[in-house]
Amino acid sequence: MNNVNIDCVILWVDGNDTVWQETKRQYQKASSKIATIEDASSERYRDWGILKYLFRGLEQFAPWFRKIFFVTCGHRPDWLNEKHPKLTMVNHEDFIPSQYLPTFNSHTIELNLHRIKGISEQFVYFNDDMFLLNRLKPDQFFKNNLPCDSAVFNAIAMEKSSKDFRFLMPINNIEIINAHFNKKKSLRQNFRNYFNIRYGKDLLRTVCLLPWVHFTGFVNYHLPYSLLKSTFQEIWDKEELILDTTCSHRFRNQNDVNIWLLLYWHYASGRFNPRTTKAGNVLAVSDDDTENDYVYDYIRKQKRPMVCINDNVADGNYEKIRQQLISAFEAILPEKSSFEL
Repeated sequence: MNNVNIDCVILWVDGNDTVWQETKRQYQKASSKIATIEDASSERYRDWGILKYLFRGLEQFAPWFRKIFFVTCGHRPDWLNEKHPKLTMVNHEDFIPSQYLPTFNSHTIELNLHRIKGISEQFVYFNDDMFLLNRLKPDQFFKNNLPCDSAVFNAIAMEKSSKDFRFLMPINNIEIINAHFNKKKSLRQNFRNYFNIRYGKDLLRTVCLLPWVHFTGFVNYHLPYSLLKSTFQEIWDKEELILDTTCSHRFRNQNDVNIWLLLYWHYASGRFNPRTTKAGNVLAVSDDDTENDYVYDYIRKQKRPMVCINDNVADGNYEKIRQQLISAFEAILPEKSSFEL
């Protein structure tokens, strides 16, 4: 193992906390509709009761993490062993500047992770819907002190959700990248990072977008993110205004930038190592039983080492699907971890 000081960061919110729900409602009333509309759905904060399988996966498949920083606004899972020597509990006020609090904006939390006291230069950031399904080595996240990732070009299209919310963050991110990096120069200096056999058929995306003068975007694989604390500081130093504006929004706003900006910065600067695009998948549970069966099967058969499970469940199938997810995870991670009481 050439990296022994890699930390893990997990963000979690207990969407079932009625006090937190009321506080959130009060701040929503004072916010503009365009700022809050995407965050109004219960799906964004719904807890599926499967967080313990993230901890079990970390212990079983990646025991080499130095520390695990568990970040909440004060919520605590009742099963969590807070005295575990590798676990550090972190509240928002411990690292997020006071002028941004309270916040219900995940971008604010993400863009300040480098401020967590004691966190290492190299860390992997997990959303609470990201899980490990098989053994992973440190050099699948960091190699020669640089993040491992897949830099594949993409053409960003304008998106407008059914709730009248324009999803502009990828465009906001890439605008900053083009202000700081020259695509032609980046291609010349980092050719092997962009044209790597590990990307498989996704290389066609990059080839097709070569004629464009500027970066048109990158594919977002939405799996655990390999990050450098120094990259956060560099971007804060160079783009403090846009980061400060984003963090000032208590709810996700269409004018925000997000954590993908850090990844894009690594890609454009060439400060990363190419990683296979088959490290994991982004899946979703929904009201489609066939789609859900694929998710359960993917977990049980451990088809890839990582998975992100989005929540697209709209009707009353929540409890049934929750039990099926638990059953799938129990098939591969039946033993309690030392992080559980």
